[in-house]
Amino acid sequence: MHQKPFIVGITGGSASGKTTFLSRLLASYAPEEICLVSQDNYYHDRDKQFIDENGFHNFDLPSSIDSAAYAHDILQLSKGETVYRKEYTFNNPNIVPRQLEFKPAPIVVVEGIFVFYFEEVAKLLDMKVYIDAKEYIKLQRRILRDKVERGYDLDDVLYRYTNHVAPTYEKYIKPFKNDADVIIPNNRNFEVGLEVLVTYLNSKIKK
Repeated sequence: MHQKPFIVGITGGSASGKTTFLSRLLASYAPEEICLVSQDNYYHDRDKQFIDENGFHNFDLPSSIDSAAYAHDILQLSKGETVYRKEYTFNNPNIVPRQLEFKPAPIVVVEGIFVFYFEEVAKLLDMKVYIDAKEYIKLQRRILRDKVERGYDLDDVLYRYTNHVAPTYEKYIKPFKNDADVIIPNNRNFEVGLEVLVTYLNSKIKK
């Protein structure tokens, strides 16, 4: 008989450190014990993205994500079904997209900046975790990430942060902070928060 997984939603502002936190969380479990489903693989195609008044694509809006497909796949996992999804490569022409396979597991982690905002996703969550960091720290991380991983120059990064990232945080992410069951500060490190979460999740999957 299929046992419903415990579904954890993890969100926070862009560059709050979610990716690093998630890698450590996943490393705390065997691959068959946990499944990560990231919002990053549910972007609409580039030609469907909103273009701002200066001609820049804005990927930091809820409309940039196929929330219906995201919620559908999470629901399928909760029913014990395997999900397949084409990897999203952030328009990097040097990366060949992989076919991703999400297998049912006792713990399903749902990650992304809009996972509390999308009602169809939020209602599937058994627990909500918010990764928090100060604005200047998030900006520093964003500059490093976008220059190294995505090839954006500094002016481009600062423009997007000021005109896209920051307004989105204030409107679609920060207001849902108080909906979180756990808020984990990540200005310097998240060790205590990670330990608390892992201990709690272990208690859930051992019942």
